[in-house]
Amino acid sequence: MIRITNIKMPLDGGSLAEEAAKILKIDKTKIKKCTLIKQAVDARKKSDVHYVCTADVEIDNEKRIVSRADKRARLINEKKYVFPNDNPRDDRPIVVGAGPAGLFCALMLAENGHRPILIERGKPVRERMRDVENFWNGGALNIQSNVQFGEGGAGTFSDGKLTTGINDVRCRYVLEEFVKFGAPEDILYLAKPHIGTDRLRGVVENIRMRIIECGGEVRFNTQLTNLIIEDGWISGAAVDADGIKTTINAARIALAIGHSARDTFVMLKERGAQMVRKPFSVGGRIEHKQEMINISQYGKAHEKLGAADYKFAVHLPDDRGVYTFCMCPGGVVVAASSEEGGIVTNGMSYYNRSGENANSALLVEVRPEDLAGDDVLEGVKFQRDIEKRAFDVGGGYHAPAQTVGDFLSGKPSLEARNVFPTYSPAVAWGDVRQVLPEFVADAMAQAIPLIDRKMRGFAAGEAVITVPETRSSSPIRIVRDEARQSNIRGLFPCGEGAGYAGGIMSAAVDGIRTAEAMVRKEKLD
Repeated sequence: MIRITNIKMPLDGGSLAEEAAKILKIDKTKIKKCTLIKQAVDARKKSDVHYVCTADVEIDNEKRIVSRADKRARLINEKKYVFPNDNPRDDRPIVVGAGPAGLFCALMLAENGHRPILIERGKPVRERMRDVENFWNGGALNIQSNVQFGEGGAGTFSDGKLTTGINDVRCRYVLEEFVKFGAPEDILYLAKPHIGTDRLRGVVENIRMRIIECGGEVRFNTQLTNLIIEDGWISGAAVDADGIKTTINAARIALAIGHSARDTFVMLKERGAQMVRKPFSVGGRIEHKQEMINISQYGKAHEKLGAADYKFAVHLPDDRGVYTFCMCPGGVVVAASSEEGGIVTNGMSYYNRSGENANSALLVEVRPEDLAGDDVLEGVKFQRDIEKRAFDVGGGYHAPAQTVGDFLSGKPSLEARNVFPTYSPAVAWGDVRQVLPEFVADAMAQAIPLIDRKMRGFAAGEAVITVPETRSSSPIRIVRDEARQSNIRGLFPCGEGAGYAGGIMSAAVDGIRTAEAMVRKEKLD
């Protein structure tokens, strides 16, 4: 196979095979197959916005052709991921949590004959959708079925972004699995692939059905309440299943609980699981008109392209980091609370990204030394205090909001100007500094003009900040060793909640690697 990188292609079409043939210095008819592997938009020069592509080409005499070709062409021997299933066992493992890490861990175990029991405290995705939409429309919050808890995890109500900074052969496998279960095929080549909330829900259901088809079991409304430990080893799980307390025997438990399972963190601390505090981030959601983002990023070429995104990071003079995260083109800001009396925001967009606004988290780094006391769960308290303060300031689940112009000038907002906030059930106009810790608000105020230098319009006065965003990552890490086990043997922490991932892709890969560890031939000790 020949891989060709850095192929420049026009926005309005063109033949990838023809361009590949030019680089290989051969006639196009000699190419047997030309496959698009990656496509990105190069908008560094607004007068020359184009695609940059990578393609794989199949042809006779590949070694000789590459030796005479442009340096952008090279021979490759692409490795396919194969699950190392070398230890069939009779006992059934438990997987706790049906987010990306838990789903892919259970999927790997099920497809390779291990018949996992996947437990999820929330509901199946369709029922979960009804609970979430009821809350967004002003109904009661269901603390077990919301944006954080339920089939698919927090990522189900997001943009379904599949970008990641990790370089792992399993990444391609995850993308191919998503397509197999109903995701759009363009995720296989887009530089910034996304599934969209609307399509991701069906994909999640299909993964669940595959787990069951392969002999696994999925139990919803089933919350892990305790670990059964004998001589330092896992021997089972105590669960609450629809109010019925029972136990499940197991010598192996994958703990993919998600970053909002605060009650589980408390239980783990009480049971002696080793945990440490880790850096995390808090801030708010910033909204702009999507059209402004499109023009700023693509210039006149925006008419030929879809909704533009962005990703920025700045370091302030005190070396504190501020960055954008989970940017949702054409999306909405959503209510993501999971505890009564607290407000949490998140971002969501559908596959077509056709909404009027763009939104992104604007987050400030929080270091362990910023926290009071030495409790390993102090970060959870820090998050919760912000969420409860927002609830009090907003007078309920109306999220506090302020225009960027007023935020930077230090005066409360009374109404929207040109950008109308999308958060439901509603926002409460005022001063977001009443909610955010002083160092967080100050850092955001310093960062916004700096980011505006990189993308004109980011500091537009009519843009809206809605707070708080507190659940971008876990404030703790559940310590694991090289065998991916906790100090409680047979317990395998994984995913975002355990502090080992930062998005759908990295969580899914971590779930796969955890499944591998759970079936290794070597004795678990």
